[in-house]
Amino acid sequence: MSNKSEKQSNVWEYLLNGCGYCLVLLICLGPIAIALPSFINEAYKGKTSEAKMYVGSMNRAQQADFLDNNTFTNDIQKLGLGINTETVNYSYSIQATKNAAFHYGVAKTKWLKSYIGGVFLVPATQVDTNVAKNKMTTVAILCETNSFSTTKPLQPTYKNGVLTCPEGTSNLSR
Repeated sequence: MSNKSEKQSNVWEYLLNGCGYCLVLLICLGPIAIALPSFINEAYKGKTSEAKMYVGSMNRAQQADFLDNNTFTNDIQKLGLGINTETVNYSYSIQATKNAAFHYGVAKTKWLKSYIGGVFLVPATQVDTNVAKNKMTTVAILCETNSFSTTKPLQPTYKNGVLTCPEGTSNLSR
């Protein structure tokens, strides 16, 4: 009888030790497994918020620069924002024409979205009907690719008083 109770005791000890280790692992690793997706998501948001902020700032600076110089610029440094054309996660550039300027924040890694901003020269009456007919003003839009992308997004458009993001992107200006 003593041999049987000794075997039962050994089984319980074995189970408690085995389950105890599993329980300790579960208690230690459980919170990490729960919190890890949140940490990863925050890191992703931090990387993309850089591009949103930079491209949005380039839009606003381009509008201010146009008021001063009556022309759009291709030079990021001329906008006076202190933005580098290359960061760890994004490449930034400008393509300006006589009537519009496009600001790119193109992701360098395949796990980030890319951004494009557009500033358009338009008749001021399309924005405010109380303005003289010969006045011009600028309007801006900021677009984000709907999926991860390491290529330049297509350019947004301004047609019949409506700003539109290109196919495959979403308007963040709303």
